[in-house]
Amino acid sequence: GNASVLGANPSQILSLKLHYNRRAGKQQQIARPLVVLNQTTAATSSSPGAVSSERFRLDNLGPQPGSRKRAKRKGRGISAGQGASCGFGMRGQKSRSGPGIMRGFEGGQTALYRRLPKLRGIAGGMRSGLPKYVPVNLKDIETAGFEDGDEVSLETLKQKGLINPSGRERKLPLKILGTGELSVKLSFKARAFSTSAKEKLEASGCTLTVLPGRKKWVKPSVAKNQARADEYFAKKRAAAAEAAASEPAASA
Repeated sequence: GNASVLGANPSQILSLKLHYNRRAGKQQQIARPLVVLNQTTAATSSSPGAVSSERFRLDNLGPQPGSRKRAKRKGRGISAGQGASCGFGMRGQKSRSGPGIMRGFEGGQTALYRRLPKLRGIAGGMRSGLPKYVPVNLKDIETAGFEDGDEVSLETLKQKGLINPSGRERKLPLKILGTGELSVKLSFKARAFSTSAKEKLEASGCTLTVLPGRKKWVKPSVAKNQARADEYFAKKRAAAAEAAASEPAASA
């Protein structure tokens, strides 16, 4: 047919060039093309998002306008804007060269960090304020339901639910305190006993076992010297005991 018939026919066959142009237009609508900001246009226009249709190429790549601030050139003459005193003034400590004043300095008066009192106790990092034992009173042991001859230790108290140490307390030893009374004879195994608890338990016929503590680490050379000193003083005490025992026999 002729050109008019082909133009009126909706099922016309397009040329390859026209078909490619239409396809490229649809892709541009779907995907935003890579464009580069026209720096002169962006600087003069009021809208910051003004862009040109120019695509990115190796010859037009550059930073966005305003992203890189130009450094001040101080001490390059008065006409440069930052000459003479370079913006630091004529006199004063802040105009001198060097590292300047330290952080917290208040001109010579007592600084705030020195005026305030120091933290004491646990908040100040003093280990003497931290607990050293897991304490349990006799009244709590009485209500726990122990029977005659039972053993009272850190493990049995955990099983009874009297103590539930967590965190740092899991590594602490047991200490028995003397608040309350005990009506049954038990066998105690703990690191320490208070004076009142020891008196009450011994009066009631309970057996007490003091568990040894963890030895403090010392250098091998120091430990060797301590062992020698202990051996020397042990021999000296034994000799003194023998001398004290032989004196009554000699006098008789």
